[in-house]
Amino acid sequence: MSGEGDDVRSAQLEANLETITSLVQTVARQHQRQTRELLALLRLLEALHKEIRDGLFQESLPDNRQALYALLRDIETGGGWPYINRMRLQAFLSQLPAESEDDRYHQLND
Repeated sequence: MSGEGDDVRSAQLEANLETITSLVQTVARQHQRQTRELLALLRLLEALHKEIRDGLFQESLPDNRQALYALLRDIETGGGWPYINRMRLQAFLSQLPAESEDDRYHQLND
């Protein structure tokens, strides 16, 4: 059973996560269409993910089978393992405008 202290911690975590989400979304919107700035934001989020996963999360893992099973069950029911997917190079390149015949001609003759 969860006690009142757990409910307070859960509510505080939810409030903190909402604040972080709002701040990240605000920064992203402020820099929309600014590719380098958005790339920097994505790199920061990836670095934070790695730092938390490899440090604090690893250190907090359960040390007995029952607790580990409970964690795995929670991961499964809560949406799976968090993963930051990188854009594939092919998808990135498909965003580039098609090269026209004039562009190719100028590149060859410059």
